[in-house]
Amino acid sequence: GGGGPMKDCEYSQISTHSSSPMESPHKKKKIAARRKWEVFPGRNKFFCNGRIMMARQTGVFYLTLVLILVTSGLFFAFDCPYLAVKITPAIPVVGGILFFFVMGTLLRTSFSDPGVLPRATPDEAADLERQIDIANGTSSGGYRPPPRTKEVIINGQTVKLKYCFTCKIFRPPRASHCSLCDNCVERFDHHCPWVGNCVGKRNYRFFYMFILSLSFLTVFIFAFVITHVILRSQQTGFLNALKDSPASVLEAVVCFFSVWSIVGLSGFHTYLISSNQTTNEDIKGSWSNKRGKENYNPYSYGNIFTNCCVALCGPISPSLIDRRGYIQSDTPQPAAPSNGMAAYGATQSQSDMCDQDQCIQSTKFVLQAAATPLLQSEPSLTSDELHLP
Repeated sequence: GGGGPMKDCEYSQISTHSSSPMESPHKKKKIAARRKWEVFPGRNKFFCNGRIMMARQTGVFYLTLVLILVTSGLFFAFDCPYLAVKITPAIPVVGGILFFFVMGTLLRTSFSDPGVLPRATPDEAADLERQIDIANGTSSGGYRPPPRTKEVIINGQTVKLKYCFTCKIFRPPRASHCSLCDNCVERFDHHCPWVGNCVGKRNYRFFYMFILSLSFLTVFIFAFVITHVILRSQQTGFLNALKDSPASVLEAVVCFFSVWSIVGLSGFHTYLISSNQTTNEDIKGSWSNKRGKENYNPYSYGNIFTNCCVALCGPISPSLIDRRGYIQSDTPQPAAPSNGMAAYGATQSQSDMCDQDQCIQSTKFVLQAAATPLLQSEPSLTSDELHLP
């Protein structure tokens, strides 16, 4: 019709999402998802939203940083200007390259996951306990505790897998539980307070490159500090040379007392890499380097060059603890990441929950994958002892 103007009507959009009649929309609160590092069961510290992982005791690590930064800073500030003019400008350039390489490998060693093994979930732990009881014929009411070891054959050598009562898993070969960090670490070498972290499978090569480059840097600074003092002494006398550059005295003292231990440590780890041993195994005297003996090292490839290539150039395995992953809302105990033991044969896109069959398979994956040598051309693992129901 041609009446007055039509009155504007407002239409409210109808929500198609189903909601409870007792639930008011303004009362809904979004619960922020927590990451796994926030409830990590080990004694570690995390920074940058879980990207940096260190041990809890980091005081000695800061001392390492101060010694390197102060000594190198004094060298570049007081010695390099004189040496660059009197000898060659290449001295501060080479010193700078060594310094940045030392700092890079130190931070890479200190801030990374050394190879922590995830703890078993309650279902996986219960299933493993049941397997141990069945294998040893022990009833629930028995008084004799079942033995907590398994035996596997690696390159003809019998290796025992020990049960960890804290992590509730059978530790893979060469793994050990660090008492300071309270974690089982793959290919555990040692806990190093100077880097503020454990040294294991995932950061050993960076630790070795750190101590090796630090040896070169220490010798480099010490040699050119002495050269600086000698050149000044020829011009103004020894006492006047010390007065003109007092920082050189401090640098020389620090380098002199530290160079012996650093170079010695580098030589020791060079020997370990060439024989494919860990510090833990060498201290315990676990293996012999001679193939003819009964306790020969089953992890050595019998060639120094191959052992070095495997330790320094082989692929870096991914982290198994997924510390930056989100905790699923239906996870019964977020303190124990449930996808940890399945990480040897699973991808990150899989669900964190697993049923009983998956738990059994994940345990089997851990033992088989960890006990298999790196080079597939070597004799493989005999899995008769690892047969699980």
